[in-house]
Amino acid sequence: MARRLPIGKQNFKNIRENGYVYVDKTRYVWDLANSGLSYFLSRPRRFGKSLFISTLESYFSGEKELFKGLYIEEKENEKGGDAWAKYPIISFYLSGGQYNTPEGLGIKLSQALDVVEEKYGLKYYDSDLSGRFENIIRKLYEKTGRQVVVLVDEYDKPLLSTMISNTKQEEENRQLYKGFFSVLKDMDGYLKFVFFTGVTKFSKVSIFSDLNQLSDISMDDEYSGICGITEDELEDNFGPEIEELAHKQKLPHEECLSELAKMYDGYHFSADGTGVYNPFSLLSAFHRRDFGSYWFETGTPDILIKKLNTSRMPLYKLSEGVVATESALMNYRVDDPDPIPLFYQSGYLTICDYDREFRLYTLKLPNNEVKYGFFDSLVPSVLGQSEDENPASLRSMLMDLRAGKPDSFITRIRSLFASIPYPEGKSPVYEGEWSRQLYLILSLMGAYTQCEVHMATGRADCVVKTADYIYVFEFKLDAPVEDAMKQIDDKGYTIPYIADSRKLYKVGVVFSTEKRNVADYGVEEGKD
Repeated sequence: MARRLPIGKQNFKNIRENGYVYVDKTRYVWDLANSGLSYFLSRPRRFGKSLFISTLESYFSGEKELFKGLYIEEKENEKGGDAWAKYPIISFYLSGGQYNTPEGLGIKLSQALDVVEEKYGLKYYDSDLSGRFENIIRKLYEKTGRQVVVLVDEYDKPLLSTMISNTKQEEENRQLYKGFFSVLKDMDGYLKFVFFTGVTKFSKVSIFSDLNQLSDISMDDEYSGICGITEDELEDNFGPEIEELAHKQKLPHEECLSELAKMYDGYHFSADGTGVYNPFSLLSAFHRRDFGSYWFETGTPDILIKKLNTSRMPLYKLSEGVVATESALMNYRVDDPDPIPLFYQSGYLTICDYDREFRLYTLKLPNNEVKYGFFDSLVPSVLGQSEDENPASLRSMLMDLRAGKPDSFITRIRSLFASIPYPEGKSPVYEGEWSRQLYLILSLMGAYTQCEVHMATGRADCVVKTADYIYVFEFKLDAPVEDAMKQIDDKGYTIPYIADSRKLYKVGVVFSTEKRNVADYGVEEGKD
């Protein structure tokens, strides 16, 4: 019988009481709860932030039965008389709510306070929200004799849900936050522990300026594995699921692990911390016994697409690497034209390298699920086609290359470019657009065959490998096709494939700014 996997489950108590598989993260609960006061953690959606908040809630509620056999049980029992102490808790779960109306955020915060007043038998305090919040903290301390725990999950949801559609309401939500959570600033004596989570860290939200005691652990090596599933956790906790997936996909064990890594691994949230798998996608793959794009399908990155198209950043940078400072990554501004911080915080870019001398991070797309899912979502805006049209054209191009028909492949490229409408408000051809379109087409082919696309100097622009053929492409703009063919030879782009038994084609392609299409091309066989 298949084990119960907690796909989409965010309540620790529910997971533990109902026999779901649980990856033990209580070491982080122990470290945080016993080493400081106030923290902020940023992680992408569906990475386990809400579950971690719920785990903290159960821990500070003294629900010791839920922690049997977990790391924290032994550590807590070592404390002696004060083990499993119960603290008054105020929890704000903000992922659900209607925040586009003037009263939306206020209602959500008020509802959380209603729950606390009812649970602890507190008298309603007739005041504005911030005054009521402050009064509840004081009364909880007086009534229980213990300091108060404040947990805030997805603090940024009221801002993210209005930042594009309703900027006026976003500003009103910011102002409400300013008065409400600034209450915590001068109440250290009443507070045991404070923990905020979110996807983004908005630089102009007063939570981070007013609460200067709020420690941001989002990029700390020590907490890099706090959300997500590490390589060790994968193999220690999901042995049966790995075997079932391998059996269903007819793969050897090691190949199954390799495919899981290519699809869902690759996330790094600090310079030297451990890497993690996307937990939602990993569990979904085990449940479905298939390598699907589960995380990407749960949300459409409209904001990211708009940011990317506005910035005109070359698409190849997403795969080959973009550079950013730590402050840029962790302090998001809505009016910042640079898409990199939002891409990183939302999980579409991840850390792949760190330059200690200049304190610069290099980021790229983390895995195939994100890469091909995001590129496919770009098709309508970059190619002017609907998503339904794209797979058919890609399939035809791939069939040409698999059959050794480079001329037919170029004909289809010409046909596709001829169908792309002029960009609205732009000149018929503008700098870099042809390369964005071509890179997108070739990159999407990589989901179905070995396709390495670079679009940068120093190496072939694209290499496609099929079962029987290898194609080395070089692309030029407004230049003789001979230049493209000569560069392939002069730079030795075919040398790595000399010993390969497959037939090799050298393909030079020239684009014309005047024609907005392929003006000329050349094809040569051979490896010399």
